[in-house]
Amino acid sequence: MELDAFLNHLNSGAPVSGGSEAHLFMHTASQEALRITAELNGRYHEPEELRALFSQLIGQPVDETFGLFPPFYTDCGKNIHIGKRVFINMGCKFQDQGGIYIGDDTLIGHNVVLATLNHALSPRKRADMIPAPIHIGSKVWIGAGAIVLPGVTIGDGAIVAAGAVVTKDVPENTIVGGVPAKPMRTISEEELL
Repeated sequence: MELDAFLNHLNSGAPVSGGSEAHLFMHTASQEALRITAELNGRYHEPEELRALFSQLIGQPVDETFGLFPPFYTDCGKNIHIGKRVFINMGCKFQDQGGIYIGDDTLIGHNVVLATLNHALSPRKRADMIPAPIHIGSKVWIGAGAIVLPGVTIGDGAIVAAGAVVTKDVPENTIVGGVPAKPMRTISEEELL
């Protein structure tokens, strides 16, 4: 299996059956991601070097405005899509097989987890994985320690409170918090200025 076929399979939402060709390719891709993240996390790098390593990890260039404070972890990397002026703080973990899309001007706090895979509910098929993308809009702020689960869309301008577990879509300009995350309030017109 080639990378494009693998990503097409994942992005279709089709399950990845344990032991299948896609599952075996996933393990091969993980080894490259682990190698690159070990290099990225293993010593100090100038911002330009970090951008180059992150671009290598995701298989496409990131904008010169992209910022990252390592360590950063992923077991795939090739299905991460980053806008301009995005900042990712220390300790984040992206499980991106299902696709992670991050809009412009988004801030991601310490130790945020973005998870795009679920396992099958049936114990007989528990090794099967079901991918679903995470879409994060522009000007979003995700607080430290938040977890975003598969299939979630976070609207433009939203804020996810520290420690929240986001299981459902978040409307634009809405603050959510808690476990599971629930709307706390809408950002006011004055605050949007």
